[in-house]
Amino acid sequence: MLGFLSARQAGVDDPLRLRRAESTRRVLSLKLNPDRDVDRIHGNGINTIDIDAIEGRYMLSGGADGVIVIYDLENHSGKQQYTCRPVRTVGRSSRHVHKFSVETVQWYPYDTGMFVSSSFDKTMKVWDTETLKPFDFGHYFEGNVYSHHLSPIARKHSLIAVGTKNPKIQLCDLKSGSRIHVLQGHRAEVLAVRWSPRYENILATASADSKVNIWDVRRASGSLFTLDQHNGEKSKASSQAENTAHNGRVNGLCFTSDGLYLLTTGTDDRMRLWNSATGKNTLVNYGKVCNESRKRLQFSVSHGCSPEFVFVPCGSSVAVYALHTGELITMLRGHYNNVDCCEFHPDYQELYSGGKDGNLLSWVPVVRTADVEEEPNGENKVAVGLSAVNPAFQDNWSSDED
Repeated sequence: MLGFLSARQAGVDDPLRLRRAESTRRVLSLKLNPDRDVDRIHGNGINTIDIDAIEGRYMLSGGADGVIVIYDLENHSGKQQYTCRPVRTVGRSSRHVHKFSVETVQWYPYDTGMFVSSSFDKTMKVWDTETLKPFDFGHYFEGNVYSHHLSPIARKHSLIAVGTKNPKIQLCDLKSGSRIHVLQGHRAEVLAVRWSPRYENILATASADSKVNIWDVRRASGSLFTLDQHNGEKSKASSQAENTAHNGRVNGLCFTSDGLYLLTTGTDDRMRLWNSATGKNTLVNYGKVCNESRKRLQFSVSHGCSPEFVFVPCGSSVAVYALHTGELITMLRGHYNNVDCCEFHPDYQELYSGGKDGNLLSWVPVVRTADVEEEPNGENKVAVGLSAVNPAFQDNWSSDED
């Protein structure tokens, strides 16, 4: 690390390289935070969480009990040990509460004054954060709502993509409150939907029919393409008429932060990395990624690291993989039951996870004693010490490449 600081001070390296190096070190040292607790409010499992992109301060959680909680992640106690307290709660006593399990919550990308939730009670609600009341226009669907998503970058539209038990994807306009378009192409329930963080009109959808479709919502003629795990080599595939992304239900979608790649997970215990522009399977082998969920699985990708990492619920643990090599870096263990969701906090390289045990856990970078070396004159210096965490990444720190 001293080498990075010296090079930065001398003007040899730009600040981006130092930032990437430190971000990578922090992710590789993630541990369960012994000093930070998150108040347990949910009576049952936690299905979904979201951290606001504006301040990085407030976290939403939605549970199997239908309850929605807003947490303040900042430490206001002035002490090292503290508890993240809920600032607002849509509890069972509220007449606006969801009747059944909340499957997805998401902050409005440009303002914490509003958020959206969807549930197995066949509704999607747009909430005013201040009053904790949904706006007058509510959306009722024919079946359970598995997933919804607002584009994080859209300027020309305010569409919410919604995946339900019905194979048709619904596009709802946040401004007017009406459903303006339907995308047809799946043959079973749509378990996950995700807008591209690179192109505001590109949408990815995953279904129980084993397919992942990529759409340009400006086109009315159908999807741009359907992801094919065999990259067109039908001779190596079992005799099947259509392209499939997995050999089971596809219940997880996540773009990388630059939008160049798309990750998918399925109940065939596989995770795949795709080129989002061409739809090609990159053939990265992550090994067996346990996935027994019949619903949407929320996983996350790091941001600002080199290399990037993937955080995936795997049983009662969170598995951390290198994005482009598929190497399993570590397993974060702390939950007492299956993990259903995890969310990466890019501002501090922290991770939050929720599971069926009803707990929200905070995983933070720690400074290991091995990272502090004693100089001959008695002064301390901070050493990078990546090889102590994972020797495979030692070269990434000594290399001059970004």
